[in-house]
Amino acid sequence: MLDFPPDEKVLRQERARARELRRSQWWQNRIAKGRCHYCGAAFPPKELTLDHVVPLVRGGRTSKGNCVPACKSCNSQKQSLLPLEWDAYLQRLRQDEQKSMDSENPESP
Repeated sequence: MLDFPPDEKVLRQERARARELRRSQWWQNRIAKGRCHYCGAAFPPKELTLDHVVPLVRGGRTSKGNCVPACKSCNSQKQSLLPLEWDAYLQRLRQDEQKSMDSENPESP
């Protein structure tokens, strides 16, 4: 997949739309649930960030269908990954975590 980042003017417009969306009642209702879209953990609404599922730099737009509440950790880890790339990243993390747990707790015969 080739990425053609949007120009600076488009990025500025989309970021302005994101600021507007964060002030909307729709967004307030989304964060009131207090759940990160990615990890499912509970957070105070003020600690949730607006994440573009398809990042702006990858051609995503600021729309209700492309914006989700995310904890700061998930949002910063996801960066500019697309959904399939993010899912693959999470799967690798889970596998590494499982391997680590298995090596720390080997089953005794």
